[in-house]
Amino acid sequence: MRARALLLLFFLVACELAALYASSACYAEEEFTSTVRRYEYRLPELTVIGTPQWCKVRRNDTLLDIARRYGLGYNDLDLLYPRMDAWVPPSGKRIAIPSSWVLPPSQHEQLLINIPELRLYFFEKANGTVQTYPIGIGDEGWESPLGTYSIVEKRTNPIWYIPASLQAKYGMASMPAGPGNPLGDYVMKFSAGAYGVHGTAMPWGVGRLVSHGCIRCYPEHIKILYPQVPVGTKLEIIYEPIKIGQKDGQIYVEAHPDVYRRIPDYIQYSLDKLSQYPMQKQVDRRRFLMAVHLQNGTPINVTQFASDDTSPKMVELPQ
Repeated sequence: MRARALLLLFFLVACELAALYASSACYAEEEFTSTVRRYEYRLPELTVIGTPQWCKVRRNDTLLDIARRYGLGYNDLDLLYPRMDAWVPPSGKRIAIPSSWVLPPSQHEQLLINIPELRLYFFEKANGTVQTYPIGIGDEGWESPLGTYSIVEKRTNPIWYIPASLQAKYGMASMPAGPGNPLGDYVMKFSAGAYGVHGTAMPWGVGRLVSHGCIRCYPEHIKILYPQVPVGTKLEIIYEPIKIGQKDGQIYVEAHPDVYRRIPDYIQYSLDKLSQYPMQKQVDRRRFLMAVHLQNGTPINVTQFASDDTSPKMVELPQ
């Protein structure tokens, strides 16, 4: 009887959350559109891109709506506002939009995915520009692979050939293209077995650990990326929660949680990173450790005698 009562309670709570989500998510899919945004970068003196902003929460907004509207993943706002109700944020409240990023350490060749920040970068070296998009990644036990790969196949309106280990869960061996297909409208397979970079039928999973190892993008973002990425494109997938970069002569650090719990001593790891940084003597150690402690996913100026001019700009959202 007790087990049945607990099951009933769980069912009622799930129904209540579903109803709350339905009442909050009042925006049609077509309202979430995106255009290509390219950011200039120069190594090593300009490796912090974008500009942080402010916005006011609209009536009926959720943090997930706001994140998607600004091209962010859910994690980007959740790290900044961990105590804010994601489903019912206070209407009219002014919140920061963390639309600035330190470029991850890599060869900056073509496609780059940094797992701890749940973000993809597409470098256009000939133009000295980069595009960046939030992603969903593999859940614990289904971790997304690390390494250097290449895009080996591209498909539109893909059929999902379900791995044998999941066929019992879904009750089928393959799922046709359509609204419920977890691959969305586009998939780019890469040379790591069954994994791919693709769209999603569940946009609110972007910025979360939700997949069985694949990389999920918002539908509007994969639509932009797909035609730009030819078969053969190099893809690096790295694991770097601590990023240090420069802009206008200032030094910034961006720290993210150790999402896969791969780092035994996070503080020591961050100090080792700092010791390898060429301009470490210009870093304010107190500011650096504060940024490492916060792990809020936003670039923080850690320069000695810093003159931080990257304060967010106010953006009013239409009512």
